[in-house]
Amino acid sequence: MASDSRNLTECCSDVDDSPLKSASYTTSKASNKRLLPHQINQIYDELFHIHQKLQCETAAQQEFAEELQKRERILVEREQLLFRHETALSKIKGVEEEVLTKFQIIKEQHAAEVEHLTEVLKERNKESKRLRTSFDALKELNDNLKKQLNEVSEENRKMEIQSKRVQARLDNLQRKYEFMTIQRLKGNSHAAHEMKSLKQEKVPVSKTYKTPLNAQAYELLTVFMDWISDHHLSKLKNEECGADSEKPLHKFPSQRNDIQEKCVKLLPGMTEQLQWMPFVNAKLHEPFIKFIYWSLRQLDAGTQHSSMTSTLRRLGEDIFKGVVTKGIQDNSLAHSVENKPKTAVFFKSSNLPLRFLSTLIVLKTVTQADYLAQAFDSLCMDLKTDEGKVLFLEYQAVPVILSHLRISSKGLLSNVIDSLLQMTVESKSLQPFLESCSNTLFFRTCSVLLRTPKLDLQILEKLSIILQKLSKIKSNKKLFELFTIHLMLQEIQRTTHPEHAFLCINLNSTLFNLGLTKCNSLVSNASH
Repeated sequence: MASDSRNLTECCSDVDDSPLKSASYTTSKASNKRLLPHQINQIYDELFHIHQKLQCETAAQQEFAEELQKRERILVEREQLLFRHETALSKIKGVEEEVLTKFQIIKEQHAAEVEHLTEVLKERNKESKRLRTSFDALKELNDNLKKQLNEVSEENRKMEIQSKRVQARLDNLQRKYEFMTIQRLKGNSHAAHEMKSLKQEKVPVSKTYKTPLNAQAYELLTVFMDWISDHHLSKLKNEECGADSEKPLHKFPSQRNDIQEKCVKLLPGMTEQLQWMPFVNAKLHEPFIKFIYWSLRQLDAGTQHSSMTSTLRRLGEDIFKGVVTKGIQDNSLAHSVENKPKTAVFFKSSNLPLRFLSTLIVLKTVTQADYLAQAFDSLCMDLKTDEGKVLFLEYQAVPVILSHLRISSKGLLSNVIDSLLQMTVESKSLQPFLESCSNTLFFRTCSVLLRTPKLDLQILEKLSIILQKLSKIKSNKKLFELFTIHLMLQEIQRTTHPEHAFLCINLNSTLFNLGLTKCNSLVSNASH
């Protein structure tokens, strides 16, 4: 632009210098001389020519100015676009730094979580090793007990053989004595008649054991037992049943006490009859054991009978060990059966309903810790099947389990909760089980257990699972409040270390179901 303006100025100056000077010179000369018209025209033409050139230069300069303005606008737009790109790049750079920072935080959290889970895994491995060691110790103890049992059985067999020999010798001596007495009294017919009558009286005594069993009578008896068990004895107290609000026997205490007295009279006789079960068809064992079970359950609601202690202990031991015949019923079968004693197994039976009932009877009557531990192990194995869960509900086993859910039996406490925990697995039996636990007996037992100082963490976690599922039933909120369980759960939640995430989740979910806390994402995920 500067060069063009200089050229234009030079042109203009040239033009001014040459024509104008000539014009002024001509004019000055014309002042002296008269100007001719031809010269004037010539000057005019030159001026007009100069004017046209100036107009052309002006137009060219305007076009150039417009082009410069256009270029300036383009440059301004490019500059603005460049500024926007620079702003966007600065923002992207800031976002990248933020992403890197968050990624580093997430990476550190992941590393911490992996370290925590590794520690938890180590603790679980240690616990597994402890359990394996305990199991090995129990197994060794069991082997020793089996060895002792075999030794005692062998000694018992030898004693039985010796007893048979002594009995045979006694019979020979008795026959010899009778023969000598008859020889001594040959002359006295009256004495001979008395000896004959004495023999006739002795014959039925020795042959009473030869009387054959009436199988049809046992079948008829078991039908009656089934009938009485299902329609009378299975109607228990409302607190134990939980689900039923009205029970016929609950309305008539005198009738209920009468049934309990009858059960007290029947149980000793039923215990004695267990010795005859090896001679009865195995299919008839289940109604017999069912009748015994429901009779025992009837005694729960009544007063404790001290006279029944030894009977119940013997009953539990016979159910646990089974019954083996100690002698032969019929001497004519001695040679064929002597080496094959008949047995009746109950607790170790392969029939699930019979084994399940026997397990519940053992839990009701036995006090030895090793017997109870084996009974709970068997119960947990049976409850892994759907049929076992149905039997658990059918025989209303919750009160039987709750009688062992106390801190005094620390060795069995884990097994007791495991048996209840098996019933909380998702199945058709879950809701009926929760309803059977929705009563004052269950919540009172849980309240006593939760008040125990320094309760084991695993026991607390398992119990929290059951309480979390019970809290989903709205009507149970009153029971939680009645026994102040919700307050104890809040205190446990406050004092529990955050590392125990599983327990914290269950406690939060339970309190949320009770309407005592707000739901967060963690609790909602856990509840689903």
